[in-house]
Amino acid sequence: MRVALHSVIADGQEGGYEEAHVRIPDDLVASFARVGIHEWTIWRSGRHLFHLVDCDDFAEAMRVLQDDPANQRWQAFIGPFVDRFENTAGGVADEAAHMVLGEVWTLSRQAAGPR
Repeated sequence: MRVALHSVIADGQEGGYEEAHVRIPDDLVASFARVGIHEWTIWRSGRHLFHLVDCDDFAEAMRVLQDDPANQRWQAFIGPFVDRFENTAGGVADEAAHMVLGEVWTLSRQAAGPR
């Protein structure tokens, strides 16, 4: 599955956020692989970040990562750089389902024709 997320960098932290992502910790990369996250790409426009995550099950990966020591260390480190994740479903923003942007359209699906 692919999911898209939208987060916002804390004011004045754009450079630090990018610097922190030159290379994330290897133990976090290993944790991502273990929970079924195959790719994670982040784009930035000003303070806005747009994430595309290719994974087996995003909600399950986020649930497992909550107790993962590598992820806990990363969140403690990266947290001051991030203002928030946008809440897309009217609930608590840290719930995985409320972080995911709804998919509207894809060229490949349209090219494949009606289903």
